Amino acid sequence: MAAPDSGGHVLSREEADRELARLGTEHEAIESSLLALQDHAGRRLLEGTALSGTTRERWAGAERTVSRLWTYYEICTETLETARQLRDRRRSPGRQELLQLTMLLTGRNLPLPEEDGTAARVGWQELVGRINAGYAEVLAVVIAADTVWSALPARIDLLSAELRRLSGLARSAGVRPGEHPAGDELRRVTGELTALRAEVIADPLAFWVPDGGSSAPGGGRPDTTRYDRAARALDDIRREVEAVLGVRRDAEERLMRLRDLLSRADRTLAEARLARGEVLAKIAASEVPAVGGPPGELQEQLTAAAEYRRRAQWHRLSPLLESLEVRAEEELERARASLSAVTTPLAVRAELRGRLDACRARVARLGRDGEPLLAERYAAARRLLWSAPCDLRAAERAVLRYRQAAAEVLVPHQAAGPPAAREGGDRRST
Repeated sequence: MAAPDSGGHVLSREEADRELARLGTEHEAIESSLLALQDHAGRRLLEGTALSGTTRERWAGAERTVSRLWTYYEICTETLETARQLRDRRRSPGRQELLQLTMLLTGRNLPLPEEDGTAARVGWQELVGRINAGYAEVLAVVIAADTVWSALPARIDLLSAELRRLSGLARSAGVRPGEHPAGDELRRVTGELTALRAEVIADPLAFWVPDGGSSAPGGGRPDTTRYDRAARALDDIRREVEAVLGVRRDAEERLMRLRDLLSRADRTLAEARLARGEVLAKIAASEVPAVGGPPGELQEQLTAAAEYRRRAQWHRLSPLLESLEVRAEEELERARASLSAVTTPLAVRAELRGRLDACRARVARLGRDGEPLLAERYAAARRLLWSAPCDLRAAERAVLRYRQAAAEVLVPHQAAGPPAAREGGDRRST
């Protein structure tokens, strides 16, 4: 007679004993796993926390699964106990007893209650497979929640502590909501971290990214996107507050430097105005640009900056100083460019005087300065360059005529001189 639902094979006494030992080991492993799951810190937190969202839904399903797992475990326990009692009746069980053992240990004879109230008949291995699958499902929820709770709240708390420290510094620097963009951002990040912590505690699985390539329970990582974004925003706020505090520390020195820059610009413009008057008096037929006055707006802003410093309004002083420093440098450059532009005609006249004197000195060294043409042209050029107002265009033409005449007079003399003198003369320009 074949054993029902056992594949037709009846276990021998030795096979039954080995199967009982194996099933006893599996039963102990199942019990240890379920007890460990029951004592898991993550499971206790899930049971003791007011959950919401994805976590509440998944944990409700996991609790139902845990209840089924204990039911399955009790079926395993009853089956194993029945099999052991049957085996212990006799030292050498008969065929009928071995048949019953075979049906219990290898057949599909274990009653398994279904959710619809019916009962299915399964074998020991199928029941253990269901236990393993359910256990992995519950463990994945527990590990994911516990990992998120272990990682994110502590990091949020550290960031919140840094936020509180930074808020104190910001208040001392006048960086407040409604008065400074960094103050508004500070308030926003504070609200974001408070909300983020509450959401992480209530719904940790909403912040879990599963690892699609892993089959192990709990494979994945916490989603730190919002935390990282808040941390970056806090870094930006910290830099802004430190910049404002730096302004508080260096305000007087920077204000003094600004006053010096604007004073130098004013002096340079005053010098340019004086130079322009001199140019207009000494130079004729030349375009001399007008010299503008110092912009009153910069002085007004400098006065406002000093008032901000006096009132310790560092958050307003910081951007104003940065703008003033740039504009003051630009104003000094503008004044220098203006001075250079108005004094260019004087520089041109000085250059023409230098060319004229250099050419005459060379003619004198060669003993030809008594030539009537050279003397006449030199006198004409000198008269133009040393008269006021000086006509630069006419003076430039006169200097050019003198140098051309000098070249014409000197070339024959150089050709008649010694080779060394001729070579040297060829290298020098009139």
